[in-house]
Amino acid sequence: MKQSEIKEMTTQELSDRLVEEQSNINKLEMTHAVSPLENPLTIRSTRRTIARIKTELTKRALDA
Repeated sequence: MKQSEIKEMTTQELSDRLVEEQSNINKLEMTHAVSPLENPLTIRSTRRTIARIKTELTKRALDA
């Protein structure tokens, strides 16, 4: 997910997406621990998406 897409979302949508992405990364990491993923870079991209969402939420909280 790109930063431009994140900026267009509402704060509620970002919060919901954050919870969804965090559960997704937990599943990916658990699956990867049991047996290697075909593409382990999905863990990295999910982690970066979470960071982008958290950054935008923090930025909005500071602006308010």
